[in-house]
Amino acid sequence: MQTVEAGQKSATWLDKRAQYVPRGLSSYHNIIVDHAHGAEVWDVDGKHYIDFAGGIGTLNVGHTPQRVVDAVTRQTEKLIHMAFGVAPYAPYIDLAERLAKLVPGSSPKKTLLLNSGAEAVENAIKVARAATGRPAIIAFENSFHGRTLMTMTLTGKEKPYKLGFGPFAPDVYHARYPYAYRSDSDEAESGRDLERLFATTVAANRVAAIIVEPVQGEGGFIVAPPEWLRTLRRIADREGILLIADEVQTGFGRTGQMLAVEHAGIEPDMVVLAKSLADGFPLGAVVGRAEIMDAPGVGGIGGTYGGNPVACAAALAVLDIFEEENLVARARELGQIVVQRFQQMQQRYDLIGEVRGLGAMQAMELVTNRATKEPAKEQTAEIIHRCADDGLIIIKAGLHDNVIRILVPLIIAHDLLNDGLDILERVIGQVA
Repeated sequence: MQTVEAGQKSATWLDKRAQYVPRGLSSYHNIIVDHAHGAEVWDVDGKHYIDFAGGIGTLNVGHTPQRVVDAVTRQTEKLIHMAFGVAPYAPYIDLAERLAKLVPGSSPKKTLLLNSGAEAVENAIKVARAATGRPAIIAFENSFHGRTLMTMTLTGKEKPYKLGFGPFAPDVYHARYPYAYRSDSDEAESGRDLERLFATTVAANRVAAIIVEPVQGEGGFIVAPPEWLRTLRRIADREGILLIADEVQTGFGRTGQMLAVEHAGIEPDMVVLAKSLADGFPLGAVVGRAEIMDAPGVGGIGGTYGGNPVACAAALAVLDIFEEENLVARARELGQIVVQRFQQMQQRYDLIGEVRGLGAMQAMELVTNRATKEPAKEQTAEIIHRCADDGLIIIKAGLHDNVIRILVPLIIAHDLLNDGLDILERVIGQVA
């Protein structure tokens, strides 16, 4: 039980945070984390939390898994940094091979390792332009691809990601993404919206690539219809355009397949990976067809820290855990539990407008009125804060900041998962 002084350490750190950390770097919770393991977190005052955020989808194998800790420890004793551009090393090459074999499709693949998801997206765009000789890129409304200049330009949401940061990179265009809950038109889903873009805004023969999230993450866990993804593949093939799948949040088992594009049965030209690739170590990757990845000239791609040997060691251990513990199947199992509980909550509370997701990537969109679908933004924020007070870390998403999303580590025990869902349901009942 917390004592009277229990919150004092956190308060001290929060005061220091306010003094030294820019206000633009926001946090969902005023929790000063001390340590964590599995799907559980403890703050500096000893308060316990169940983690349903997973480092924003980064901790699919959980906090501090022993296999990753051991792999990282061994690697730090052997080689911490070299820079692949100076001289290559085995962990980078081993990981490049395993990722190349992981991405679906029969084409030979090659892998470029980088520092983050945003840097991976940046390099995928560079590779696409080099491979096609074309300048234009098509992204989608309500998407999120990162916070650098190019990835911010690609991102299809103005506030807070783009507000005040323009001008943006040229030759980026946005088409509509199928959002069945808030759209009465099938034009986006059918691909006609993309065809209109070619006719009115950018000619298809100027487009280097289409970049798409198979499930929009920050956009609110909006699942792309498999046939629409197949339509994108057909249009890209017809027009000589490359198709890039941004699997930064959907990748590594989250949706019940290792990669979300597997649900649609398509082979992207490039796949962008990060987040749960290395269980929290900074690592991103672009995996693509070999002839495309070889398009940039020698020295045209790279970086000082990309594919750091310690991060590579962590990623190799993550892949071992996925194989040995069959976490992809576990994601489907956890997803079924969450969906069932969410649907039961939806029957009880009109605040829940829609339940949606894929595998363990599940969400609920909250509305003040089911008929008008008015976003319940304030109620969503209140639920998140009340959950934290009751020991559950949970986060939101969506164009209107009214979507509760689940990114719980895939190794969570069923009892702990249900305990967290109990907290969420109790809080929704208080707010609804």
